[in-house]
Order: sequence, then structure tokens, then C-alpha cells
Amino acid sequence: MTAELSPYTDVSPERWPDVARVPVVPAKARVTEAIVRQAVSGLPVRVSFPDGTTWGAGNASAPELHLRRPSEFFARLGADFRSGFGEAYMAGDWVEGHRTDLADLLAPFAARMANLVPRPLQVFRRFVDTAIPHSTLNTVEGSRENIQAHYDLSNELFAEFLDPTMTYSAAWFADADDDLERAQERKIDGMLDYAHVGEGTRVLEIGTGWGALAIRAAARGAQVTTITISTEQAALAQERIDAAGLGDRVEVRLQDYREVTGEFDAILSVEMIEAVGEEYWPTYFATIDRLLAPDGRVAIQAITMAHDRMLTTRRSYGWIQKYIFPGGLIPSLTAIDEVLAEHTDLYVQERRDLGVHYAETLRQWRHRFEERRAEVEELGFDDVFHRMWRFYLAYCEAGFRTEYIGVSQLSIGRRPTFRG
Repeated sequence: MTAELSPYTDVSPERWPDVARVPVVPAKARVTEAIVRQAVSGLPVRVSFPDGTTWGAGNASAPELHLRRPSEFFARLGADFRSGFGEAYMAGDWVEGHRTDLADLLAPFAARMANLVPRPLQVFRRFVDTAIPHSTLNTVEGSRENIQAHYDLSNELFAEFLDPTMTYSAAWFADADDDLERAQERKIDGMLDYAHVGEGTRVLEIGTGWGALAIRAAARGAQVTTITISTEQAALAQERIDAAGLGDRVEVRLQDYREVTGEFDAILSVEMIEAVGEEYWPTYFATIDRLLAPDGRVAIQAITMAHDRMLTTRRSYGWIQKYIFPGGLIPSLTAIDEVLAEHTDLYVQERRDLGVHYAETLRQWRHRFEERRAEVEELGFDDVFHRMWRFYLAYCEAGFRTEYIGVSQLSIGRRPTFRG
């Protein structure tokens, strides 16, 4: 496969090599064009072309996907169907139409994700899917590199669109009047309640973030050990913990979960399991089992997807892994139950669904991110990065809105033992 430079001149070939270069795959591009035309024929969207042609089942008010450069768009999808759509947006080959919200446009695609490609052609995916790079496997060293690629981008970047708690996970809204900060505090309280955190509780948090959960747990009187492998997060979390006057109750460690020793009454982890990797799920849960006190409790907030979709996509390398979360894999609730049963004495006792709340969380993050575009540019992030993050936030919002993906808080405890 050869490639030529994209006509979109502000794409740096050094920074964005696969966006700057358009693959030359004429046969695959023609096949992809036919597949896309068939796929959108039943969707309530409009795909518009520079010459005024339109595809799709949407009327004049339907969300519009405008192809600025159709040949480049179909070439990218033909070369890599799972990454090409997002890369084409990053390159500017397509844009949302005037008065079209990007998440509204992506939602019909997310709702039909499993069937966009005709079923007879899905048997060929193993021949066209890009394999997961060995460099992104979540070994101890690989996990550090994967986490740093996202979370060490810039504390200042995340501060531009997160709420004052600096919480980067699904919030829990009680009503339409909730602001994001209060909804995040409610989410954290739900996790702490699930793990029975109170005065004197020995808490382990796997995945510090920027310290919000550790601070709230310490404020309840708990003694907290919080671990992260992000140097940027650890530094700011420590500052925030000290500023709250809780430095004597919280220890921040730069440490992998596999390296922790000791015993804890409560173990909590918020949206970190997605970065563990399927091959390390048994190690992750066995480690939690090993560290948990006999009567302890675990609270995990996990992004999940349907089990059949997880099995279908777990070996392939998509846009999200390539550009946003290297090494990431979303588990299913079934997979979590199976790993717990096979490798631990733990089981899920309670579950709280926050999927619709994540859609709203992402909507607010995206609008904050757009409102602070000038500030993001001042931090040194270019226009391609801006388009990449706009697409990422809208793509995820659409996924949660249509329940293609979900998120749950899980309360986990030891299985009861019965003596006859």
C-alpha cells in the first residue's frame, strides 16, 4: 500500500503520520464506498457530497455528515475501517454539517454499530483488522507508557474541561438542576458507600486520578493509600491533598497495582479496569483478593460493553486504542463475573448503572472543551489534536447515549461459606 500527502496542509507528518498521509487503495476504497452507501441507507442521517449528492434515510433536518473530500475519506476507511473514520475527521476529510451536533450525528451509527457492515462480510474481519501492537501490552512497564500517553498530556489540559473536583469519570446526576461538580461528588460518595468507607477504614485506591476520591475518603476519617503510574497526576493529587489539609491521612504512591502489599478494609478503583488488559484481568482481581481484609469490601466503577461485542472486538486495534487509550479494552459484566469466579473468592453483590449519566457527563465535558479552545491552543495543542478530542468526546457520548457501551458501579465482597 502506498500513500500520498493529505491536501489538508496543517497536518504535521511528524506529529500525525497516519493522518497526514492518505493511503492509495483504489480497490478497497470502491468496496468501502459501496458498504458505506448501503449502511447509511437505513440510518436517519444525511451524507452530503460537494456536488450536492446525498445518501441516507434522513430528511432535511436530520444530522448531516458532509464529505469534503470523498475520495480521501473512502481511501482511509478502505485501508483501515476501524481507525479510518476517526482519522478522516482529524484530517478534515469530513465534518458535521451546519447546525449538526457531532454526538447527534454519531448516535445513529453507534446504535447500529454491530450491523453497519453486512453480516456476510463480517467473517472477513480477521483478515482486515489491524492487530494490537505488542508495544501496548499492559506489562508493568507497558502500563506506565500507556497511561503516560494519555494522562500525562497536561494537567492544565484536563483542568480546562473537568469540574473543580478534577474527576475524569462518569458523574451521577440526581436531577436536571445538578451541576457537574455535585454530580461527581455524588458518584464518589456512592463508591465510598459501596465499599463501606468510614472512620478508621484502611483504604486502597487503585488509580489516583487527581485525588478527588482520596480526599473525600480521608474526610470521612479513612486512612488512604492511593496508587497511580501517572507522574503528572501524582504531583497534582499530592498538591490538592495537602491543600485540603489531609496529607496525614493520604499517601500517594507512584506504584503499579501488582506491586502493592499489605491489607486493606476497602479497595476502590474508578474506571481503571479498562486499562488493565484482558490478559491481566485475572492478576488484577487476584491482587485485589490478596490485599482485601477478610471482611473487606471492593467498589469498582467499570465501563462495560455487551459480552458478544467484547468477544468480537477484543483482538482488533481501533481508533480509540490508537489515539486515546493505548492498551485499553472495555470488559463485559459477564467477563468480570467469570474472572471473579475463576480466580478469586469475590463476587458482585450490588450494581448501579450510570450509563445515561455518562452521556451527560461527556456532553458537558465536550462543551467545556469547545468553549476553551483558545486556552487549549495556548497550551501547545494543535488543530488536529482539537479535532481528535472533539471526536473522542462525541464518539463516547454517542456510545453511552445509545447503550452501545455502559458504565456500572459494582459492590464486591467475599462469597459466603456455609458449613454443613
